Parts: sequence; C-alpha cells; structure tokens
Amino acid sequence: MSIYVGNLSYQVTQDNLSEVFADYGTVKRVNLPTDRETGRPRGFGFVEMSSEIEEDKAIEALDGAEWMNRDIKVNKAKPREERSGGGSRHSGNYSRKY
Repeated sequence: MSIYVGNLSYQVTQDNLSEVFADYGTVKRVNLPTDRETGRPRGFGFVEMSSEIEEDKAIEALDGAEWMNRDIKVNKAKPREERSGGGSRHSGNYSRKY
C-alpha cells in the first residue's frame, strides 16, 4: 500500500518527505512526480512505509498538518486507473463533415 501526500510545497524534496514520515516508521520509498513538460514538481507525492500500521499512524498524525506553510492532505493512495491509449478525445464511430 502507499500513502498519497497532497498540497505540497514545490520546494519539497524526497529527502524532506522521507524525514517527516520517518517519525512514524520505516520509509521504504518516496515518489514525487514531476511535470513532463517543465520538469517541475506537481505538488503531490507518494510514500511507502514498511507496514500498514506505520502508514495508518502517519496518516492520522499528518493529515491536515501544516508543513512548509501548507496544510497537507495525507491519505491512502488509490490504485492508479488505466488510461486508454490513442490520444483521441473522441469516442464512438462517427465521421466529421466540414
């Protein structure tokens, strides 16, 4: 399982996030997604801890806490939804006439 951490400052690093969550147990992995085009952080991240009990303690303690001048959102991460390929915004079988 993984923890979602939202409303993060854009200055947050993986080390910063790991340090905060280490107070609640062993941090196995931290992921801070970046924007594909700009390379800037996207303002959220994911933390994996060694047990669900540790994750629950961290969520309870940190959800809504102020950190780096932001009220962070911390909860269980939802499974990633599969995206359909193709890149088209249109669905169905129809043709356009111009």
